[in-house]
Amino acid sequence: MATTEDFTTSATTYYNYDEDYNDELCDKTSVTEFGASLTPIFFSIVMILSMFGNILVIVILAKYENLKSLTNAFILNLAVSDLFFTAGLPFWAYYHTHGWTLGNVTCKIVNFVFCIGFYSSGILLMLMTAHRYIAVMNPLSSLVSTTGWFSVLACVVVWVVSVLIASPALFFTEVQNQFYCVYSNSTWSLWGIYLQNTLFIISSLVFIFCYSQIICRLLRPTAQRRKNKTLKLIFTLMIVFFVGWTPYNVVIFLKSFYFWPRPPVDSNAVTSSCEMSKQLDYIFYISRLIAFSHCCLNPVFYVFVGVKFKNHLKKMLKGWRNDNNSIRNRPNRLTITSITSGEEFSM
Repeated sequence: MATTEDFTTSATTYYNYDEDYNDELCDKTSVTEFGASLTPIFFSIVMILSMFGNILVIVILAKYENLKSLTNAFILNLAVSDLFFTAGLPFWAYYHTHGWTLGNVTCKIVNFVFCIGFYSSGILLMLMTAHRYIAVMNPLSSLVSTTGWFSVLACVVVWVVSVLIASPALFFTEVQNQFYCVYSNSTWSLWGIYLQNTLFIISSLVFIFCYSQIICRLLRPTAQRRKNKTLKLIFTLMIVFFVGWTPYNVVIFLKSFYFWPRPPVDSNAVTSSCEMSKQLDYIFYISRLIAFSHCCLNPVFYVFVGVKFKNHLKKMLKGWRNDNNSIRNRPNRLTITSITSGEEFSM
């Protein structure tokens, strides 16, 4: 759950001191080098896996599924959302290595698209969890099998809300010092951090409530025999979500304190605070990499663990294999033209 300020930790002035003194007392060169060496490699891996997985989800849905159903509409939009999120990763990988040399307009657009992908993904995951809860607790509900305009309307609302929430990234980010792509002031930086924290807390509450109720229902004696597999899946989803996002949200919340006005302190206090800040930055880089990998794990846990989608994938792979075999096994046909009649026949 990222803000533009997250990518420029080393560029932010955390203390109410003159910048020259701040640079001398808090040198974050080692932190910057750590991020520049680790982030591009990991982001590249996440980008490749995410694009492969989410594009495959879209292809399977378009080829085998009814896109008008609410469930499939959510899955399709989640894949598109993750691709929006993924689209920003190459820019951030470049940013960590070379700084922001792509101009002010690109800075705004990249942040805007990235935030849209992030917020829409979070909202869609909550809706999918709530929809799964309704399907288990009240399988006869009309929301379980709804299709058509309602599915379209729900997805449109998700994207409109996501665009509105992400709009500050379009209007209040800018290139500073010809090198950094950041929010224009600390107020909007705090807005971005606390908005992410709020979304995480709401998502966590939805996850805990819905999945705990589903687990209680599945533990009843009358539950289906496949309940063990379903329970394992639910526990896996919850563990992946909380392990991925909890450390990151705790770190950015702690980092938010550095954006608040602080009274002047002596040099010893600045040095101590600087060391704590550097340690927090190291943890931030690692926790962010783990959290961002969630965009390539979504298609795995929310799609391919299902029997239906695994069967679709097998069918598609089998079809590709048969097509390739038919092309390789197709006999070479030699066309000979009769000299006397001019007719053609093949051998």
